[in-house]
Amino acid sequence: MVQGCTSSAGKSFIVTALARIYSRRGVSVAPFKGQNMSNNARVVDGGEIGVAQWLQARAARLRAETRMNPLLIKPEAGGSQVIRNGVVDVEASRSEWRGRSVRLWPAVQDALRSLLNDFDLVLIEGAGSPAETNLAASDIANMKVADEADAPVILAADIDRGGAFAHLYGTCALLPERHQKRVTGYILNKFRGDAELLEPAPTDLTAMTGMAHLGTLPYIEHDLPDEDNASLIARPSRDGLARVVIVRWPTISNLDEFAQLGQVANIEWAEHPSQLSGADVIVLPGSKHVTSDLGWFRANGFEAPLLRMAQAGTPIIGICGGMQILGGRIVDPHGVDGSGHGLGLLPLTTVFDQEKLVDNTRLRFSEVPGPWLPLSGIEYDGYDIRHGRIIPTAEDRTTQVLPNNAGFVSNNILGIATHGLLENSTALGALFGSTPEESLDAAIDRIADVAEEHLDLPAIDQLAGIS
Repeated sequence: MVQGCTSSAGKSFIVTALARIYSRRGVSVAPFKGQNMSNNARVVDGGEIGVAQWLQARAARLRAETRMNPLLIKPEAGGSQVIRNGVVDVEASRSEWRGRSVRLWPAVQDALRSLLNDFDLVLIEGAGSPAETNLAASDIANMKVADEADAPVILAADIDRGGAFAHLYGTCALLPERHQKRVTGYILNKFRGDAELLEPAPTDLTAMTGMAHLGTLPYIEHDLPDEDNASLIARPSRDGLARVVIVRWPTISNLDEFAQLGQVANIEWAEHPSQLSGADVIVLPGSKHVTSDLGWFRANGFEAPLLRMAQAGTPIIGICGGMQILGGRIVDPHGVDGSGHGLGLLPLTTVFDQEKLVDNTRLRFSEVPGPWLPLSGIEYDGYDIRHGRIIPTAEDRTTQVLPNNAGFVSNNILGIATHGLLENSTALGALFGSTPEESLDAAIDRIADVAEEHLDLPAIDQLAGIS
């Protein structure tokens, strides 16, 4: 099991690299995370799971499934939505945070036992930190899972932030003695510089805690999808590339779909309306709570400048919740999200159904007018994760460009109900004139190569029981 001293320490990254390493060796290996908190999800057989486990399954060359992430907590305004075994659990979503872990634990336990029966090696990822003493009684993602699997634990620390050795020592010290004994080693992640200059700190830490130093991973630039909104895809600005401004509202979802876009465009995440100015393309991304994010958008002064830029011809793309915000009326007869009125840039009504649509789909553009003409005829694999059903209200002002009301164009405004367009290399080439240089699988292989070079794999093999 890989646990972390903090969020974004590199747990997902390390498990992904190890999954590819062991898969390349022919080991029967699967990923697992008992409880995940993220609005970045992917559709698999049986429902939705966190994007990290979807990616780790790909690294292990497996078809992702819900038992790899039996609990997914999706934060929204005023609470969270609980996804149990791939589907929404309405009762758990409405229950008190601390009390529900007892009822949810069997889902974690059953999924873990099933994977342990079916695979030779299960790589388990923790959540946040195991040393949050205020959460210990209700934590079903860290040491409770390690105990259930009888798994040795490796701690990951983000050394780029500074204070990594204090994080490691403090995490270990705050654990009860029986769990301190489970923590057998640690990995320093995101290191820049000469690793030889770290001594004697690693040796001292091992002497004080008994944790073996299992390697120091260098800081690696990559475009792998990220489940954590704290690590938004960003690169230094590059000359000659389009400037794509993505509005970062509070419950932004599925931002991982922009990882490939970052290879062909300069991405900027807008938290202030002044950042819209000069954009070549504006993206309104997915939203876990559409009416709440729409309220934030208006309260923070985004509406007027966006409408001006729309009138001036700036291409604007709305994806899923972003498409709903570009539309008109938002109707919520079941109390799913809230009612309201969008920006009116697309003549569409959104009706929130009680049941969530969760599905993978393959879509093909018909002839697309305006600045979106290069998309004509392009096919892409997409996925739906939404309650909102789209209904066109004025066909004379808009053109349906994808089947089943999944895509509409009105001049320079494009609305897409289905995620996945901006991670399709053909579509990116059509819109931005170049395609990503590195595929997702090539990126996984590259980080696995780096991990093989810098980790003490013989020691990790011994912990994993791999000969």
